[in-house]
Amino acid sequence: MTARRVVGIGVAVFVLAQLVPYGRTHTNPPKLAEPPWDSPETRTLFLRSCGDCHSNGTVWPWYSFVAPVSWLVQHDVDEGRSHLNVSEWGHGRQHGDEASEMIRKDEMPPWVYRPLHMDTRLMPAEREAFVAGLEATFGKPEEHHEHDR
Repeated sequence: MTARRVVGIGVAVFVLAQLVPYGRTHTNPPKLAEPPWDSPETRTLFLRSCGDCHSNGTVWPWYSFVAPVSWLVQHDVDEGRSHLNVSEWGHGRQHGDEASEMIRKDEMPPWVYRPLHMDTRLMPAEREAFVAGLEATFGKPEEHHEHDR
């Protein structure tokens, strides 16, 4: 197969992928209620570092409208909101108690998200303050699990 043919097939697949409707209808549901934040700083750090996937205030960048990247972005936002959505606090099971551990272990935001969102990076002092604020707002993971027993 010639290089020209491979490129042609690649372009055709890319164009056809744009016809898939998933991942390009970016509307943010209404913001219903937020958790009782321990401080405005914790809220600000949360929205800066976590808000795109864990609130109804997602900022949809240009590449979130281009398949196949749009599929990944939509999936990540849907998944994030299903685990913790601070814009729908009190509606359904929230996993806020796990947030501090995810930040402490540097598992959130995901590594794939960080290069295009430099503002989500936390300096060590910010990370420490953020973890403490998350635990004050949502509780520690161990506390929650002790209550479940």
